[in-house]
Formats: sequence, structure tokens, C-alpha cells
Amino acid sequence: MNDGTVTLPWLVVRQDDNGNRYRVGRYATRAEAQKIADSLDSRGHKQLYWVERIGQNGTSVG
Repeated sequence: MNDGTVTLPWLVVRQDDNGNRYRVGRYATRAEAQKIADSLDSRGHKQLYWVERIGQNGTSVG
């Protein structure tokens, strides 16, 4: 990228007990995002964590 910006296309998303979803963070690689999601998930809370890719238009893909 010529403008010096970093692309962070991978999101970690959390869903709480009430079904509310929150973005936890954005990451450069799927592996990095999955490592964070796995770490958070292993804490034993009722929340769900997963990884999503952000499309070029800024919306979640998959």
C-alpha cells in the first residue's frame, strides 16, 4: 500500500448471553485473529467468539 495504511481484514466477534454482538478487535491475519478468539474462548465464559473477514466495502464476509 502506498499510503502507509495497514489493512486489518480479520475481525474477532463476541456474542454475549443476550445475543448482542461486539467487535473485539481487527487483525492482519486469520491466524492472529483465531489465536485471540481461542484465547478468549478458553476463559470459560458463556460468550461465543469467532473470526470473520471484512470485505473491501467494509462489511463482514461469511
